[in-house]
Amino acid sequence: MPAPRPEGDHHALAAHEVVLLLGTDVEHGLTEADAADRLRRFGPNLLPRATQGGVFRRLLRQFHNPLIYVLIAAGVVTLLLAEYVDSAVIFGVVVVNAVVGFLQESRAEAALDALRAMVRTEARVVRGGRQRRVPSTEVVPGDLVLVEAGEKVPADLRLVHAAELRADESALTGESLPVRKDELVVPAETPVADRRNLLYSGTLLTGGSAAGVVVATGAETELGRIHRLVGGARVLDTPLTVQLARFSRLLTVAILVLAAVTFGIGLLRGQDAGQTFTAAVALAVGAIPEGLPAAVTITLAIGVSRMARRRAVVRRLPAVETLGSTTVICTDKTGTLTENQMTVQLLWTPQGRYEVTGAGYTPTGEIRDADGGPAPTGAGALRWSLLAGVACNDARLDEQDGRWAVLGDPTEGAMLVVGAKVGLSRHRVAEELPRLAAVPFTSERQYMATLHDRREDGRVVLVKGAVERVVEWSAAALREDGSTGPLDVEAVLAAAHELATDGLRVLATAMRPVGPDDGLVEEELPGTLVFTGLHAMLDPPRAAAAAAVRSCRRAGVAVKMITGDHRATATAIAGRLGLLRDAPGPGDVLTGTDLATLPAAELPAAVRQASVFARVSPEQKLRLVEALQAAGQVVAMTGDGVNDAPALRQANIGVAMGRSGTEVAKEAADIVLTDDDFATIESAVEEGRGVFANLTKFITWTLPTNAAEGMVILVAIVLGTVLPILPSQILWINMTTAVALGLTLAFEPKEPGIMDRPPRDPKQPLLTAALVVRVLLVSALLVVGAWGLFEWELHAGSELAQARTAAVNLFVVVMAGYLFSCRSLTRSPWRLGLFSNRWLIVGVLAQALAQLALTYLPVFNDLFRTAPISGTAWLRIFGIAALVSAVVALDKRFGWFGRRLG
Repeated sequence: MPAPRPEGDHHALAAHEVVLLLGTDVEHGLTEADAADRLRRFGPNLLPRATQGGVFRRLLRQFHNPLIYVLIAAGVVTLLLAEYVDSAVIFGVVVVNAVVGFLQESRAEAALDALRAMVRTEARVVRGGRQRRVPSTEVVPGDLVLVEAGEKVPADLRLVHAAELRADESALTGESLPVRKDELVVPAETPVADRRNLLYSGTLLTGGSAAGVVVATGAETELGRIHRLVGGARVLDTPLTVQLARFSRLLTVAILVLAAVTFGIGLLRGQDAGQTFTAAVALAVGAIPEGLPAAVTITLAIGVSRMARRRAVVRRLPAVETLGSTTVICTDKTGTLTENQMTVQLLWTPQGRYEVTGAGYTPTGEIRDADGGPAPTGAGALRWSLLAGVACNDARLDEQDGRWAVLGDPTEGAMLVVGAKVGLSRHRVAEELPRLAAVPFTSERQYMATLHDRREDGRVVLVKGAVERVVEWSAAALREDGSTGPLDVEAVLAAAHELATDGLRVLATAMRPVGPDDGLVEEELPGTLVFTGLHAMLDPPRAAAAAAVRSCRRAGVAVKMITGDHRATATAIAGRLGLLRDAPGPGDVLTGTDLATLPAAELPAAVRQASVFARVSPEQKLRLVEALQAAGQVVAMTGDGVNDAPALRQANIGVAMGRSGTEVAKEAADIVLTDDDFATIESAVEEGRGVFANLTKFITWTLPTNAAEGMVILVAIVLGTVLPILPSQILWINMTTAVALGLTLAFEPKEPGIMDRPPRDPKQPLLTAALVVRVLLVSALLVVGAWGLFEWELHAGSELAQARTAAVNLFVVVMAGYLFSCRSLTRSPWRLGLFSNRWLIVGVLAQALAQLALTYLPVFNDLFRTAPISGTAWLRIFGIAALVSAVVALDKRFGWFGRRLG
């Protein structure tokens, strides 16, 4: 049963109308009986638990892959044919791949649980005229709830009374500053972030106190609406999984067709049906790249390790590669591109403008004059402006675990920090100017005033507040020598306007000397203040963010800022980061209101053009991501708040902030940044590109072996002769070379210039036409070489087992030589440095020892039907391998058999 309210209209109704509508009382609240009845009707104040597939279903999903189907079928057939070694190896590959995928998926679906945890707290309610504490789960529509600074809001409330109330709604709306709240009616069309008379479930109060009537609980709250968006967002396949699935289907069809053709040809030639079927199975087993699933998993895992060293923690393995394929990064502003710490950047007095160095809440930096020298902070206007910012202030600046944090309003915190940079700490100023009285800031007053004792110099009133109010009440201006002079109102307002145009938040300061026995009387302030200066502050861009944005653009990755902040602030930050052109056009910055009125047909073009989206809602963030994906873009979305969670989940790659991010955002994301820095995303993109490059190198290296093994068997069937390589020997080649040789490519360092290339087209196949030509070339050389060597050995008097052993060793030696070529698909391997990948050398040596064991140890001879070969056979093997390597090198250089790759 829905809550008894017109959906979304409470902010547009007077408080008494809401009280009447909900059948409650503004003084006595609900009765206990009424509250119990409503709890039965509406249910507990919890977000609903989503139904998820069971453990068995998640495990079965890991086998849903065409290659896995073929491997399982091949394993069953080899088991029935009593080829137990072959069958065990095949099933081992299938099981390992399934277990790894299952463990990864089991960690990925906790976003909705985190959302539920956000609202589990206690609430102070008035029932039957008496205050009492109840679990937030028992709060019901119509309850009268009391809240104050430091408490979390238990449900959506329509305020009926508010005193100096401020709420931190950044996690819900993206607004970087605490929002002033009151009980006044606002228009029905007011967006969520501007509904001053509503408090939202899960948000935190930073100041004041209030009483409000519960208008929504559980799934009906604003948080519940986002919960539904998170649950409804699709978790998209990554480009890699899409490409691998497509590649697997194509490979599966090709293998099955080839095996069927092999079986048909054998029957047409009158060969024994059982032997022909065994040969067809051998072809299928040989053509399947058994090592590919393991190689993909290990390559991605190595990428995870490399990203972790660069402060990016990966929650889903395929996400490693997705970042490398990203074409658009949609980034939140607050805390990602910026420090999420308000910082005074400029100070202005009637005598000049001063630059403040340092960023964030760390009280290190200095104040410089126009010439770059230290600013005068003796006894004049600048000093009194700083004193007003520190003394007329209710915030606190504390150091916790090596990090500085502000307790209270971030704007007041910024003023504390700039004072501390020149030695005016809160503690020192409190000793120098003890506070005697205060007039708190309200939205109606637009200022705060405090009275301080100067001991032998009497008393002083310090004021800070809106520029217009302070200037209006000022009768003079303080000079740098401490004397007073006339106030140039137009100059002050012009300076404030210029600073505000740059996206800075500007506050004015003033003072008023009074007698030793005078008090703080509000009515005496107008027309008696002495203006001291302006504080201009901003949540500053991170030091490395602008360079990271430039690097992403150079790499062909578009960067778009999506924030809940105001247009002016977002535009100012975007300009500093280089997200906007020097002369931004009308479509470069769009607000949530613009998007709401934009026809659906015009949305794709508008999204492509705009670089900044300000004051957007969670639904609009989700809509923007979907619009970009519909245009074929691979979208990475960053965020830290609850309002970001739906878009994080919908994006191809969700990136959450580890320090400032909510648990909801972290659980919805694929990657978590431990330093909250946009520059880390750029580093992760670089690592992702390296991962995909190494996967491509592995596939380009391994496919010629599989294709050649299948073709060798097909040729044997067509010619009606014995198999030059047995199925067990094929599995030996596939599994040992994949582990000892192929996996070393996962450790290959990133090639120079990897961030100077455009992102890979998501529609581009896993293997380009040029790579297919390369694979076919090496496959053909292997087939010709293996058959030629096999026949040579037989004609030279070798036994069948020896000829087969020579053919097996030729495959391995050719693949070892080809491995060095695949270290770079476009450059000579010698330009990379022989020891830049030491694992490759180790792998080649390990494979060499394995081949000697296969060839000369009796136990391996019996198990794999091999036999020792002569030294002249080894010479022929290495001669053919050298010839193959030379042909591949010449093709890489001149592109004789296909387009050059570089």
